[in-house]
Amino acid sequence: MYVHGNNLKQKKEHKTKYQDALSKKYLTEIDEKYKEWKKQNEELIGPKSTVEANDTTILNKRVELLEEYKNFVDLQIYAEQFDSRSNLHSSIIEEFMYYLFKDLVQEFSENALIGKSHVVKDFFFRANNYKEMIKTPNVFTEKKDHDFVIGVDIEANFICRGETEKEKESFQVPAVAIECKTYLDKTMLEGASNAANQLKVINPNGIYIVVAEWLKLTESINLKKYKVDQIYVLRKQKNTDREFRYSEDYIKNPIYLDVVEHLFNYVRNHLTKDWEGSISEGLSKGILV
Repeated sequence: MYVHGNNLKQKKEHKTKYQDALSKKYLTEIDEKYKEWKKQNEELIGPKSTVEANDTTILNKRVELLEEYKNFVDLQIYAEQFDSRSNLHSSIIEEFMYYLFKDLVQEFSENALIGKSHVVKDFFFRANNYKEMIKTPNVFTEKKDHDFVIGVDIEANFICRGETEKEKESFQVPAVAIECKTYLDKTMLEGASNAANQLKVINPNGIYIVVAEWLKLTESINLKKYKVDQIYVLRKQKNTDREFRYSEDYIKNPIYLDVVEHLFNYVRNHLTKDWEGSISEGLSKGILV
């Protein structure tokens, strides 16, 4: 859940890296600001599964809190001390997803899966021979990390008929998967499209979303051929290399409320509506897909 908080903790406790005086100083400063951001978001309740008149007000407050904290961590002194490979900056968006959807998901079940997850990508049966196959299922699960997931934890027992030996497998299935990016380029989009395809094999009713601060795509990209369900660019802005982002003439767009609001409503609608799609349902209408 607290992906960004864990990132800070790992850096502060790292045995070899980030142990110089300047890194320690900066991490302490960021951590103090982070605790304030976390507290304010946890005290703020909503939106939930039912549409309310104050939903936009609550979302606007969450966006304001994100903008304030993100601008602080994005200061040049911190950006130069902790590069993109440290995931310090990108993990903020991942944790924001938790704050954005926590109260919506809580209404379904306190056992619901929410946050960074290691979800099932595929599972298969691989016995060494037929004699072994009829004794034990030999189940193997292939899993994939996702930045943010809303879904379910499943525990299953596999047993061959007439036998007593069980194989227990635990895996996570997403209803919603969100990939969080500082910027989105073509290679990242292709990877997201492949991940979306894999998700829909396991759960055809699942949706796959990409959320990025900036966009690094040209007009030559045909978005229709990619399998992601939606792409959100929080700042409605093309990407600029970090060294130019701190020039005096650079204008950095804010994180836009209407983008976050569309994202929230898109996910809420998916989680609260019935997932039609059976052949009998389609046949009754004469429209199958």
